[in-house]
Amino acid sequence: MTENYEYTNLMQKLNAAQQEAVRATEGYVRVIAGAGSGKTRALSHRFAFLVNELGILPGNILCVTFTNKSANEMRQRIHSLTGDNDTGYINTFHGFCVSVLQEDSYAAGYPKSFLVLDNSDIDAMLQIIYEERGLTLRDMTFSMARDMIEIQKLFKRPEYYRDMIALPLEALKEKYDAAARAEDIIFFGYLYQEKKCFGLDYNDLIKFTLHIFKEREDIRLKWQQRLEYIMIDEFQDIDALQYELMEALCAWHRNLFVVGDPDQTIYTWRGADGRFLMDFAAKFPGTQTVMMMENYRSTPEILAVANSLIEKNKYRIRKELLPRRTGGAPVVCHFADTQEGEAKWICEEIRRLQAEGVDYADITLLYRAHYVTRAIEQVFLEEKIPYTIYSGVQFFDRMEIKDALSYLRMIAYKDDLSFRRIVNAPKRNMGKRRLAFLEEYATQHGVTLYQALTETLDDSIFKGTKAGQFVSLIEHYAAGYEDRPVSEILSAILNESGYEKMLRTEGSQERLDNVAELKQSVYEYETTCGEEVSLPHYLAHVALFTNADGAEAKGKVKLMTVHAAKGLEFSTVFLCGMNEGIFPSRKVRTKEAMEEERRLAFVAMTRARNRLYLSRGAGRNFDGSPQYPSRFILDIDPHLFHYTKEPRAELIKEAREYIGYSQKYMPEKESDVTFSIGQRVRHAVFGDGTVTDVDRDKGAHVVQFDNIKTPRSISFRAKLEKI
Repeated sequence: MTENYEYTNLMQKLNAAQQEAVRATEGYVRVIAGAGSGKTRALSHRFAFLVNELGILPGNILCVTFTNKSANEMRQRIHSLTGDNDTGYINTFHGFCVSVLQEDSYAAGYPKSFLVLDNSDIDAMLQIIYEERGLTLRDMTFSMARDMIEIQKLFKRPEYYRDMIALPLEALKEKYDAAARAEDIIFFGYLYQEKKCFGLDYNDLIKFTLHIFKEREDIRLKWQQRLEYIMIDEFQDIDALQYELMEALCAWHRNLFVVGDPDQTIYTWRGADGRFLMDFAAKFPGTQTVMMMENYRSTPEILAVANSLIEKNKYRIRKELLPRRTGGAPVVCHFADTQEGEAKWICEEIRRLQAEGVDYADITLLYRAHYVTRAIEQVFLEEKIPYTIYSGVQFFDRMEIKDALSYLRMIAYKDDLSFRRIVNAPKRNMGKRRLAFLEEYATQHGVTLYQALTETLDDSIFKGTKAGQFVSLIEHYAAGYEDRPVSEILSAILNESGYEKMLRTEGSQERLDNVAELKQSVYEYETTCGEEVSLPHYLAHVALFTNADGAEAKGKVKLMTVHAAKGLEFSTVFLCGMNEGIFPSRKVRTKEAMEEERRLAFVAMTRARNRLYLSRGAGRNFDGSPQYPSRFILDIDPHLFHYTKEPRAELIKEAREYIGYSQKYMPEKESDVTFSIGQRVRHAVFGDGTVTDVDRDKGAHVVQFDNIKTPRSISFRAKLEKI
């Protein structure tokens, strides 16, 4: 190949390992990319290399990212490198499935105008089910119901989607009506509500896509042949369903490029399986493996601490992050006498940093669980340190954003969920009595609530309302939205509907600012995606947004869990609550799970660019036992720390003895100590019995013994024999 200027310019911005990854275009390629090693740069430049140098059409490339935020950033990078508005399929797995279904949902009997449901949509459906069947939050909270539905779909009823596809709506309604247990009422009621508005949630998107690929060879082959090159980021985080989809997509051209870091596998609790990355070369013979270890993010001092920690894990690919930056501040470790003392020390250190010119927004506190922040929040409030917790209402979950998007959904879909949300926002005198009238009419005639309104608009019940104006508004925009930019439609309908006037009248400047931010985000999305952005396309995209895609807080210290910080980086990081029983969590019961906890601590430490602080406050556990310093502090070479005060030798000795004892009796993995429900077991004292439940939080089997009337909770550590 003759190297031209663009090619040379492209490559000189990359190190040797990144260049190797970019040039490895054919066959199976696995890139082990350490934290901060520039994997996003390598991915985007590889995409540009395929397009600019090899002449591959962007529409024949699939690039899968972990979040929509990272997909947007990747899209912008690639656009700047290629200058092409067509940036192919750059999306999450769920976002890609939306693309497949928007083209081929007819093969599952669903229209192109299906709805992508988010949590607020699911809650709205649950509200309907609870009201119809007389359920209350005592039966099951909405959060528990959402989890239950997911467990049913993934594990207990994995073939559920066949009912959604094959059964007519009336048959699903019969299943719902016949259900007696709360769990069944909610599950079948939810399937019925989904089918009623042709809605699909996250799990449905992949299930429906895989179903179509299995049932329709012609459609599967079309997508296989179209996607000549497939790239997958954060490969250590993919689950079995995503892996199955990947296998189907790459089976024709066999050009698969995966990037990941086994040391950052922290999502096994939600189905991620790091073995897919670890065993990739064995699964795909001839795989080329590229090691990207040069770290551009953190100082050598931070990397030395992180390397010292993670090398204690056994199940990993041996590697070490190599610093590219020059020396910085030492990693500070502080042992406080109490949790309040720990919080006060953090506050004092933040004050000192601020005096040196460090902005609040450059400081982040990370922790294993939210309850750790109680003492910290109390001190921050007393000392008037501004902070924000990344667990509250995220940008796309805010009322005014949901309302604005519901107006767009009404234009495209006229669905019941959006109708209920905005028919009276702003006030149109469409209260509960009139909504009940529409509900009854819709049920009797088998139509949507909006259709019910259009068919009964002349009824006297709507006299004195603005129902007619609402219908005219929706009909006007529904008739002409296909030829207008989404950003233009959004601005116009929020103005003509009176929604923005309502916010101004209420004096809700923050909400007006949020709506303005939404408009800006729509415009930016249009400019990075090119001409393909239709209203349904945008609505499907925005429904997939996760908490990681929230708006950035300005001028405040950030507080968040380590899981929420995955994929992010911060100038200064305080990793607090570093006690046994907190981090690692007291729920960790196997050596396999302990390795994941250590990976989680590694992820936390490698978020820091310039400064890293580790702290713990002495105290007592719930059972009265002393809280020892975290084993993750003791895992690290003490010479790599700057201790604010040298810890007592006796404390370290006691902590090591306690940790050693707990490790001694810890099984390798959960399957070594757990039995399935229904398994017959034998206890040395209680005799024979049957496992009726497994309580993983408490680490116990619930066993009904043959000779005892009531069941007993038996610890995983107890010797139960299989019979």
